[in-house]
Amino acid sequence: MPASTPASTPARSRTTATARPPARSSGTSSGGSSGASAGRGGVAARTWRRLAVWAHVLSSVGWMTCALALFALLVPALRGGAPWAVEAAHHLDTQLLAPLANTSAATGLVLSLGTAWGLAVHRWVLTKLLITLVQLYLGIFVLSEALDTAADTLRVSPALVVGTAPMAGAIAVQAWLSVAKPGGRTRWGTRGGRSVTLPTAPPWVFALVVAAPVVDVTLGLLLGFPSPLCSLAAVVVAAVVRHRALRRARRGSAPA
Repeated sequence: MPASTPASTPARSRTTATARPPARSSGTSSGGSSGASAGRGGVAARTWRRLAVWAHVLSSVGWMTCALALFALLVPALRGGAPWAVEAAHHLDTQLLAPLANTSAATGLVLSLGTAWGLAVHRWVLTKLLITLVQLYLGIFVLSEALDTAADTLRVSPALVVGTAPMAGAIAVQAWLSVAKPGGRTRWGTRGGRSVTLPTAPPWVFALVVAAPVVDVTLGLLLGFPSPLCSLAAVVVAAVVRHRALRRARRGSAPA
């Protein structure tokens, strides 16, 4: 899906919902070492977050490309003169489109859960999330099953051919949403007339979602079918980390 994901993190995402870190003391060796550690931590966080954004953009473009390739393969198959195209489309769906779609959705969700953008704070992110969920449902339970049937019978229905075009179009719409970021904040993006600021996840959360697709693809090759177990686990971990960070923030802001 291309998931609800930003191309960059807003400046305020670098400040968590917890209290601001204490100022470093000057002129002491401990202050210097803590400052160096904080600097290295900030570089690591930015590096892994950018890698996650890169993986999300790359997989989203690949997902759209595969959807267009499916359309190009299924059109001649619909005319009944290219049975090889049906088998090629089925192979493309299971071996390339499905892993790219899973990667796009997982990285998008983790980037939303791990940064100040959130899942439901901004309208454009929420819209991308809803589009992604619909795409995943239709792709897994409708398109893939239809391609399985077509591969067995070597017959393609017009609905299957038509269905691949909206998939590519939906990804293009999500790309525009990521660039334009229309709509402002949702009602969950403000509290008491003030903008909600969400905490940023630690670097290892973004590292996890970058590594997960590699493991998933390896498992898929061994099992013979797409297996997004690690990507799903990365999303769950990011959600748990976000929940705990918000709970600590609420406890810290509660009156004594």
